[in-house]
Formats: sequence, structure tokens, C-alpha cells
Amino acid sequence: MPHISYLPDNLIIEVDAETTILQASLQNGIPHTHVCGGNARCSTCRVVVLEGAEFCIAPRNEREQLLAERLHFAPMIRLACQTQVQGDIKVRRLVLDEADIKLIAQPREGQGYGAVGEEKHAAILFADIRGFTTFAEKQLPYDVIHVLNRYFYAMRQVIEAHGGYIDNYMGDGLLALFGVHDAEANAAEQAVRAGLGMLQAMDDLQPYLQRTYGQQLQIGVGIHCGEIVIGNIGDAQSDATMVIGDAVNFASRIESANKEVGSRLLISEQTYGELGGRFAVGQTCELTVKGKSGTYRVYEIVGG
Repeated sequence: MPHISYLPDNLIIEVDAETTILQASLQNGIPHTHVCGGNARCSTCRVVVLEGAEFCIAPRNEREQLLAERLHFAPMIRLACQTQVQGDIKVRRLVLDEADIKLIAQPREGQGYGAVGEEKHAAILFADIRGFTTFAEKQLPYDVIHVLNRYFYAMRQVIEAHGGYIDNYMGDGLLALFGVHDAEANAAEQAVRAGLGMLQAMDDLQPYLQRTYGQQLQIGVGIHCGEIVIGNIGDAQSDATMVIGDAVNFASRIESANKEVGSRLLISEQTYGELGGRFAVGQTCELTVKGKSGTYRVYEIVGG
């Protein structure tokens, strides 16, 4: 009989030609998510077929094909509840827990600012994953996208819980803003608390990364407070926005300095001055900034 090899479970089971991948999983005690009950009304049972795709029954049946077209499945992405096999295959389950279910169920909505070319005082937070290029080179593109989306989902929860929002994604990096919509808020404190929360959220993600991909990842966070100009870009049908200003560039430079300093969270002197001594400081160092003269003091935040 054919065999199915599962990742990240590292299990191999036998399956007959009349049994779907999902049925085989459940019969063998593999916790294969299937929110709709295995009726092709959701995509939570989907798998990536890593080896043996030619042994999956093709073409897709009508129910799987409808969902595959709607969600733009690549050929190697199959709906486990609708797929039978005729030979040995290796698959990776993509939806492993409650966080994954929430991730794929969340609506994708644009955010409008309601202002064009408006100047704001804000706290700007940059975050970047350390060593992500090396990680990505060792993984399938579908796994890379999934890890990024799970990471961004976790970070967004923290950022929004502290009064901010993600303005832009840049590869494995993100730009978040605080104080744009609430001038009375202490944007500096919100951003720093969010930064600490992001570090904790990343620590919480480590067991999942180690279990699923055999690797761990870390992030660096940089925060600066200053004046920005925020406005809409594109035509009237676009929700896209842009944030520009020296403060944005400086926040990015501070984030990059984590690699030089060996830290995880650095803030500017301007940000430190707006905090009122409410956070624990580790290292203090001086940075140079391309295109600017002199040095700039930054502070490592180690706790709140």
C-alpha cells in the first residue's frame, strides 16, 4: 500500500487508494486541522506535497478545484480532505494550531489615513528578522511565506494592542507607527512597550519554529520619535500610503545598529527623553548616520 510521510510530525503511515489524506491522518492519530469537518468548505486541511505529487489523484475533483481557483493554489498545494494517493508521498501540514487558523481566517482590509501630506509627530518602529535570508534559502517558498505571515500576524497583535499599527512591510521587515491617530497618547511609551512585547512574542514563537523547521529566528527593533509626513499614494482606488521624513530613515538606522551592538531593542535619545525613565536601560552607545555629521546616542531597552 502507498505511504504518506508527514512533516513536521516525522511520521510515516500506510494508506489505501480509497482513503483521503485527511482520513488517513485522523485514523492514525495525527492532529490534522479540518475546521469545516472535511467538506471542502475551508482550506485548513491543506498540505504542501513535497515529494510524490504525481501520485496524488489528478485532476482535482470539482470541490477541490473550486477552492483551489478561489485561493490560487499552486499544483503542489492539495486539499487533504479531497485528495487520494496511489503511491508514496511526503507532505507538510500548513495549519498546525489555533494561531494558524486565526491567521488564514482574518480579513484582508486596507487602512486609510484620511489625510494627504499631513505632518505628524509619531513614534516610528522598525523591526527586522535576523538571518532570515539564510533561513529562506533552506526552505520551500511556500514555507517561507507561511512563516512570514505567522510572524507578521503575531507582531500585528502586539503592535495594535499598544495603540499602533503596521504601516508597511518590507520583505521580512516591518514599519509600525504610534501616535498618528491620537496626539494625546504617549507614543514613545506605546512603541517601547510594543517593542518589548514583540521580543516576547518572538520568543514564544521559537518552539514552533524549532519543531517545524529545525531553526530559530530572532528580531531586532529600533524606535525613534520625530516628525513625519504621511499621505496617500496612487490613484483614488488605492488605499496605499507613504510615510517619509528624516525620522523614518533614522529609525531604520537605529534598528540596523542592533547587529553592531549585539542588542535586540534600541531607541533614540529623543525617544528616551519622552519616556521619563520608565524603562530599564542596558547599553548606551554612539552611532554615526550616513549623510549626517556627528554621532547620535542610542539606548538599549532591556525591560519595563
